[in-house]
Amino acid sequence: MGKVNLQEKLSQFSDHWSPKIVGELNGQQVKLVKIKGEFVWHKHDHEDELFFVVKGSFKMEYRDRMVEVNENEFLIVHRGIEHRPVADKEASIMLFEPASTLNTGDTEGELTKHTLDKI
Repeated sequence: MGKVNLQEKLSQFSDHWSPKIVGELNGQQVKLVKIKGEFVWHKHDHEDELFFVVKGSFKMEYRDRMVEVNENEFLIVHRGIEHRPVADKEASIMLFEPASTLNTGDTEGELTKHTLDKI
């Protein structure tokens, strides 16, 4: 696999809350996702997630606090921690997480993506 240009990959889709796989290493997937609005409350019992903001900003809500994550910053959500990403305006995020990670974790619903596109 050669180098990956994030802006080129992000230009290939416009849908929100639908991660796209752009790389894989050591059982982990590198994903890009565009987010806007509120996601669902959920947790991942067995996986940690890393959210790196490529463009824009978002808030990670926890039941007891909120963390704002801005462009060129990242946040790690550890397994078992209930959370919900929220973006007032569209944000582009790069995710690093185990290949087994379901985007909605323990919450099944209309935003759940069982199969992800590779771009």
